[in-house]
Amino acid sequence: MCRINPRVDFAFKKLFGSEENKDLLISLINAIVSEDQQVVEVELKNPYNLAAYQAGKMSVLDIKARSEQGRWFNVEMQISEDYHFDKRAIYYWAKLVTEQLTEGMMFKELCKTISINILDFNFIPDGTEFHNCYKITNVTTHEDDNLHDMFELHYVELRKFLVLNRPVVTALDRWSTFLTKAHQLDKYALPEQLSHDPAIVKAVAAVDRMFDEEERLIYEVRMQAVAEVESKIVSALAKGFERGHERGLEKGLEQGLEQGLERGRLAGLEEGVQKGKEQTKRELAMALLDVLDDATIAIKTGLSAEEIKALRRHE
Repeated sequence: MCRINPRVDFAFKKLFGSEENKDLLISLINAIVSEDQQVVEVELKNPYNLAAYQAGKMSVLDIKARSEQGRWFNVEMQISEDYHFDKRAIYYWAKLVTEQLTEGMMFKELCKTISINILDFNFIPDGTEFHNCYKITNVTTHEDDNLHDMFELHYVELRKFLVLNRPVVTALDRWSTFLTKAHQLDKYALPEQLSHDPAIVKAVAAVDRMFDEEERLIYEVRMQAVAEVESKIVSALAKGFERGHERGLEKGLEQGLEQGLERGRLAGLEEGVQKGKEQTKRELAMALLDVLDDATIAIKTGLSAEEIKALRRHE
């Protein structure tokens, strides 16, 4: 079984941003972009470099690549929730466009830039599809009129993929399965829908042996950082829920007294609030299963160890 989480940015960068694994990056890109955007070869513009990372020159672990047709790609894995990620994605896309320009270049030489953002959290509100693509279009005709085909922004939301629980059919299904369930995959006994994809087979074999001792330590530090961020999110949500619950209950009791509500209705309200709190705890615990151990999740959510084990069995 794989002990490395490929959704952690440091691991993702090593797996898909190394010269020896360019075929994996090509496969991932082709799984996300449309048929007419498929690539055969890419040139890594910021390949994985341990020395550069240690020197602080690689603080952002995205992957920049250029295809043989001249198109530019920015691929990023984001594991921690960021509700302003859309602005970040636009910023990095725009930066990659401007980086193409050198002194003496003409604007007509600018090439299409595609931003691919793989998120380990739900981001697009009200959407049920786990893969969404945005382009610049005419708001009247909903067409790009072949005037602004310079921009694509892709979001792949892995949590929504898990919720869909659909058959694994497409290449993106296979990569999403790998990214979300690597810890369950055995390279000697891969499910049939994955075993016929050479890129997935290579990724499963590579991900658990790609770190030396020094890199493993860096990975563990990144994992701890992710856990701390998730812990802060849980604490903030819990505090916000508690305060909202207290204020809501006070208001409800006040209204209830004013309206002369019966004690039975008050008891029912209290029971409903309690059930809501328990459901919130379970949802928070589910979100942390892949990044924290059971004991820490129990501390942060107030659930028992048995309840968390039950959630993990049904993950």
